[in-house]
Amino acid sequence: MQLSLSSSAAGTAGRVRYGVLAMIFIVTVLNYADRATVGVAGPVLSKELGIDAVQMGFIFSAFSWSYVLGQLPGGWLLDKFGAKQVYAWSILLWSLFTMLQGSVHYMGMDSMLFGLPLAVSALFLMRLMVGLAESPSFPANGRMVAAWFPVKERGTASAIFNSAQYFATVLFAPIMAWIVHAVGWSEVFYFMGGLGIVMSVIWMRTMHNSPAEHPSVSAAEREHIEVGGALLSGNAKSGKADKKDAGPKLAYLKQLLGNRMMLGVYIAQYCVNVLTYFFLTWFPIYLVKERGMSLLNAGFVAALPAICGFAGGVLGGVISDWLLRRGHSLTFARKVPIVIGMLLSTSMIACNYVGIEAVVVGIMALAFFGKGLGALGWAVMSDTSPKEIAGLSGALFNTFGNVAGIVTPIVIGYIVQTTHSFNGALVFVGAHALVAVLSYLLIVGEIKRVELKPV
Repeated sequence: MQLSLSSSAAGTAGRVRYGVLAMIFIVTVLNYADRATVGVAGPVLSKELGIDAVQMGFIFSAFSWSYVLGQLPGGWLLDKFGAKQVYAWSILLWSLFTMLQGSVHYMGMDSMLFGLPLAVSALFLMRLMVGLAESPSFPANGRMVAAWFPVKERGTASAIFNSAQYFATVLFAPIMAWIVHAVGWSEVFYFMGGLGIVMSVIWMRTMHNSPAEHPSVSAAEREHIEVGGALLSGNAKSGKADKKDAGPKLAYLKQLLGNRMMLGVYIAQYCVNVLTYFFLTWFPIYLVKERGMSLLNAGFVAALPAICGFAGGVLGGVISDWLLRRGHSLTFARKVPIVIGMLLSTSMIACNYVGIEAVVVGIMALAFFGKGLGALGWAVMSDTSPKEIAGLSGALFNTFGNVAGIVTPIVIGYIVQTTHSFNGALVFVGAHALVAVLSYLLIVGEIKRVELKPV
């Protein structure tokens, strides 16, 4: 089966690239849903296994330790073999390790045989392996959007796949909460892992690395993509580049790390991901333990702010591309949604001064909306990545961003354990949104493609 969509009327570009984007979106929804499984199952899981807040913070962070360490190797694999095959294996492996997390339930049932410490260690290890398997995913997303979309469509395309993190909560948080409530927490992992295994097969049979490889792309659409500034749509096929250009050059990383614009983008992405990992890990527990909701209610309530995050995520890309088409500079078009969105996200701190549940949910919805509006980091990466190392550049960006996945769960765990409250945690998260604004305004400067010096 080949992924194909009918072309538009004569004289217009085709729409195959939108089908490619739809597949990226679906896979990214599963990606984030699998990351959130422990967060949804956390209240029941932690009670059954006797895990305290600090230990839970370390379990939440396990994903990001390996995810960060796998970024540069994952970027190297993408530049060498292409996104199609690397991504297919990535989906398959992270789904298998997601399923294996459910088996920890049986260890915890018989402490005489296995011991609860072993059950906790096994859960930590499986989270490590999920993170390692997922490490090529977002660099692959950025690489494929750069290959399939011209510059003036790239903000919207990047925003759509990035907004999958919110749609994952909208769609799967209620489903996973119901499974935990009605069946058990281990079944959540089996269900999500099984979906991913099916998706890995579909991905391998339908996707292509670039328009040059896709049999259903019309000449008009290919020209539209290439003339519009697509980065990788030219002529390189996976594993068949000229020898002098084959694979990434690691020496280029020093140039990226010495570039002020890129450092500003990296710092901002770290701050944005502090918000991401709060919502993925501690947010359901915040609703249950701080706000007194049942787990089932928390699953449905968490979907409401996520809907706003999804709307903000898509709107941010649309606004950015609209500003470009209106003649504004790339710098202005990318920064405006980011700055406004991150400022809105700081509103979550107001939850510390509100006791009415509906108002808390409304404030969190506003913060989610702002976070989505400002999450244009991958569009900026598509605009700035050097053509020689697009995969590796995206991996370096994702490395900086996902250090937040290590730091945030652990810091919040210690804050909650020490203060017996989430008040300090919300200040910690909200302050990072403000730092992201300052980074884009004071450090990044003009947004433009990085030109590397030969090595």
